[in-house]
Amino acid sequence: MKKYVRSCSIVLASLLLLAGCGTNEKTGSSGEKEKAEKTYTIGITQFAEHPSLDAATEGFKKALADNGFKEGENVKFDVQNAQADMNNTQTIANNFVGDKVDLIFANATPSAVSALNATKDIPIVFTSVTDPVGAGLVKAFDQPGENITGTTDNHPDATAKTIHFITDEIKAKKIGVVYNSGEQNSVVQVEAVKKLAEEKGAKLVEVSVSTSAEVKQAAESLAGRVDAIYIPTDNTVVSALESVISVANDKKLPLFVGELDSMKRGAIAASGFNYFDLGYETGEMAAEILKGKKPSEIPVALPQSLKLVINKKAAASQGVEVQEAWSSFAEFFDGE
Repeated sequence: MKKYVRSCSIVLASLLLLAGCGTNEKTGSSGEKEKAEKTYTIGITQFAEHPSLDAATEGFKKALADNGFKEGENVKFDVQNAQADMNNTQTIANNFVGDKVDLIFANATPSAVSALNATKDIPIVFTSVTDPVGAGLVKAFDQPGENITGTTDNHPDATAKTIHFITDEIKAKKIGVVYNSGEQNSVVQVEAVKKLAEEKGAKLVEVSVSTSAEVKQAAESLAGRVDAIYIPTDNTVVSALESVISVANDKKLPLFVGELDSMKRGAIAASGFNYFDLGYETGEMAAEILKGKKPSEIPVALPQSLKLVINKKAAASQGVEVQEAWSSFAEFFDGE
């Protein structure tokens, strides 16, 4: 009987040992699986809805997917649009912090500033920001913040190329500009345009708006007072650009813009780059951060390519005859 009990005890102990080993292996395996299948939540805060910002967001997502962070598999995007309302940007950012997202993608200056106001811990990558230093986002391009870096849409030569074209080729002496003085990025651009225009002997006529509903009236107020209109990458105005294009076409007033997507909508020319590419570059930064790199280790980047593009159809609609000689320094856009 004792021998039988002893045998049973040995068998039971062996079973318990095996069970213990099985539990450890399962726990280890489960831990590795959980790590491999971690789902990241990325908050996307976009200041307004218009083609350039939309393209930047799409480029951002594409870069993440190309780097192994795919929506529906290991990434969840919480996309929020502030509809060009400054107050909304802060609410969105605060909500992302409350939800403890893994990373914030801030598309445009107001969204980036609000995100940084909301957190100094969650990583932030920004794009479509004209002056990240002036906006207080970073100390310098090569000195990003502890939790923030990104890309700027202000190529140092872009504005100059367009303004020089307006003064040298269109012969404009008075250039009207419509912008929202509440957008810090626009204020910086208008100051740059003013300086460039004065260097060419031209005068800048400024009209400020607060909302997109005021844009058409502002554009109409420039008719008869200026020789051309220039619209910077102002989110409020660009979101209502069709109203400016309508005025430009009706009054035969040459319209120029600060980026290529707006040019395609009906402006004569712009010097710029592809916002999808800019967003893609920002997405690659985000991928590096999700893989363990610190934002402070990634310098703020400039757009990689720049070109002046002329919209032939818009030129005809606004009374400007396209010169073939322009092909020596610009590309032509035929509406395709």
